Amino acid sequence: MPLTSLIITLIVVGVLLWLVNSYIPMDGKIKQILNVVVVICVVVWLLSAFGVIGHTGDIRVPQVR
Repeated sequence: MPLTSLIITLIVVGVLLWLVNSYIPMDGKIKQILNVVVVICVVVWLLSAFGVIGHTGDIRVPQVR
């Protein structure tokens, strides 16, 4: 994935998160949870994009019967 694509994606995610935090009224704890979830998702996505962690699709979940 090209570096410009990564940077544009990070900017778009940041602007969207800022818009949600600024213009959608919610409780402070919900905003904090939303921010933490978005940051964790972006960090995992970046680690996967740079090859630090493998593909997350390789994890096998056993079937429950």
